[in-house]
Amino acid sequence: MNNQLENGTRQNFDGKECVYYDGYWIRYYPESIDTLANRKVLIDSLTRRAFHHTETGINTPGEHLEEARRAFDKEKDLSQKRINGAMLAGALFNRATDIFTAIVDLEAKGVAISHSNKLMQQCSNCFKEALELGKYVKHYSGQEGIDELWGEPFKAFSQPIGRLFDSRYRKIAQTMRDIDLISEQMTACFGENSIFKQIPQLFQTYSQAAKLQIETMKSDRSFFDVWPAFVSTREKLEEFEPDILVDKSPAEQHLIRKGVKLIREGTALITYLSEARVPMPKSTYQFLLRCEECKQKK
Repeated sequence: MNNQLENGTRQNFDGKECVYYDGYWIRYYPESIDTLANRKVLIDSLTRRAFHHTETGINTPGEHLEEARRAFDKEKDLSQKRINGAMLAGALFNRATDIFTAIVDLEAKGVAISHSNKLMQQCSNCFKEALELGKYVKHYSGQEGIDELWGEPFKAFSQPIGRLFDSRYRKIAQTMRDIDLISEQMTACFGENSIFKQIPQLFQTYSQAAKLQIETMKSDRSFFDVWPAFVSTREKLEEFEPDILVDKSPAEQHLIRKGVKLIREGTALITYLSEARVPMPKSTYQFLLRCEECKQKK
C-alpha cells in the first residue's frame, strides 16, 4: 500500500483503469452525466440493491405508504414495531422513487421542475424519512443493520454524482480492508494446523476473488471471469470437511467442529461484504473476536 498517493489518483494497469482510495487500487468506471434521467437510473439501481441485501418482506409498494405508517404507529410490541418500521422505510423509498419517476417523465415532456417544486420537496422528505428509519432495517443475514447501503439512494438524490462516486469508492476500499483482515485472521487461526492446511490458501484466494467481485460491475465483460472464480472458491470453503480421525478424543473432535464452524462463518461474512460492497462493522468486529478466542485456544 502506498500512503503517499492521494485518493482519486488514477492509473492504468495492463488495460485495467483503476482509481486509488485508502490503500487500494479499485477498478474505475466513468461517472454518468448529472441529469435527472441519469439520477433516476442510478436511484432505481441503488434502491433495488438495497432491497436485495436487506431482510425480506420490507419492499413495500409506495401506494401502501399510509397503511404501513398506520401499522407502525399502532404497534406496541417492540420486536414487531422494528419490522413495521423497516416496512415503512421501504414504502417511503418506493414512494420517493415513484415521485422521482414522475418528475423525470415530466421533464422528458418539456415540463421544467425546480428544486422548490412541491413534488421535489415531497420526494426529498420521503427519502429523508426512509433514511431516518433505516435503523430498523437489517441485513438479510439478520446480523446487523446496514445503514451505509440503505442511505445510498438518498445520496444519489441529494448529492452531486461525483461526490456519490467518491463516497462509494471509499466504502469499497473499507470493505476490501475488512475482507483482508478476515483472511489474515483465518491464516493465523489455521496456518499451523495440519487438519486445516488447505484453509489459509483458500481464504487468500477467496479474499482476492471477493475484492475483484466488489469492484466489477455486472455490465463489464470481465464479470464473466470474476463471478465464476468468486463462487467456485466460496463453494470449496463451504464444502470443506476435515478428516476427523477415530483416534481423536471427544475434546479434540469438538475443537475441530468449532474450527469448521468458524470457517463457515468467515466465508459467509466475506460473501456478505463482497456482495453488499459496504462495511459491516458489527459483524466484522464480532467475528474477529471469535478468531482471537480461537487463537488463544490453539
